[in-house]
Amino acid sequence: MEYSFFAKLAAEFLGTAILVILGNGSVANVELKGTKGNGSDWLVIAVGYGCGVMVPALMFGTVSGAQLNPAFTIGLAVSGMFSWSQVIPFIIAQMLGAIIGQLVVYWAYLPHYDQTTDPESILGTFGTIDASDSLWNGFVNEFVGSFILFFGATAFTHAPYFKENMSSVFIALGFLVGTLVASLGGATGPALNPARDLGPRLVHAILPIKHKGSSQWNYAPIPVIAPILAGICAVALYKGIFL
Repeated sequence: MEYSFFAKLAAEFLGTAILVILGNGSVANVELKGTKGNGSDWLVIAVGYGCGVMVPALMFGTVSGAQLNPAFTIGLAVSGMFSWSQVIPFIIAQMLGAIIGQLVVYWAYLPHYDQTTDPESILGTFGTIDASDSLWNGFVNEFVGSFILFFGATAFTHAPYFKENMSSVFIALGFLVGTLVASLGGATGPALNPARDLGPRLVHAILPIKHKGSSQWNYAPIPVIAPILAGICAVALYKGIFL
């Protein structure tokens, strides 16, 4: 079935919103004071983000491809695997979805935001932060993680054994994201997705949160630029070798 362009944009909007709700919702459950999950371990966040990608991909993968990520959209377009005419509308839909998703997380955890006094714990439920305060380390971590994600996503969608059952592609992708968060997430978060970081960071900057600190705009370009470069390189490399 061929879906309308509007349906594809709606899928990208809703899918990215769900990604942020499930992903940053799991971070809020761990980081914010007074929640049932406060102080839980990193595995909760890894599962939240893995499912945050897998669930909307299963819902909307056959509609829009469930890109849900501007870096992947750009990487596919650069390699001629996605129309440039659709890139900007897709990115706008993804960004708006990330913003709305973050607003839902904020409203769902509002009493706990009021109770939490650590500014970095609050910011961590919106955007990513490099644990070592190193822009270079943040860039390397985001690039490597994003490269593996986009190379894997491209491989999954073109592997012969997945073509007869596309739902298995989205399940595999969710496991890959969860594993990346568990393995490489300790350094930066990680973002792996410009919309997932920039949209919520804008929300953090605007909302009147009681104990919030800086939105750390000095770091904000890293989770945007690194995944985009990784997306371009990963998709191009896979296409150059295997397609």
